[in-house]
Amino acid sequence: MSITANKFKGVRAAVCWNEESAAITRVHNNSNIICIGARFFTVDECLKMIKIFLKTPASKEKRHIRRVNKIIALEERESICNGKT
Repeated sequence: MSITANKFKGVRAAVCWNEESAAITRVHNNSNIICIGARFFTVDECLKMIKIFLKTPASKEKRHIRRVNKIIALEERESICNGKT
């Protein structure tokens, strides 16, 4: 699901496998979609990851902002190259 979601401009979907990965993807990548494999987790585990994901703010550190800006620049370049401006 994350592979398909990430094909869309503005989407930063991340596969999460525990509470720490849910927090880190928000902090480091400002991810805006969480993807969780349903067959590997209980409903309670999923809810814990989702709550952490939603409560965790994106980092204000320059290195993390720079990373997200690179992703945005790639999306813009792709839009221009494909005539989607």
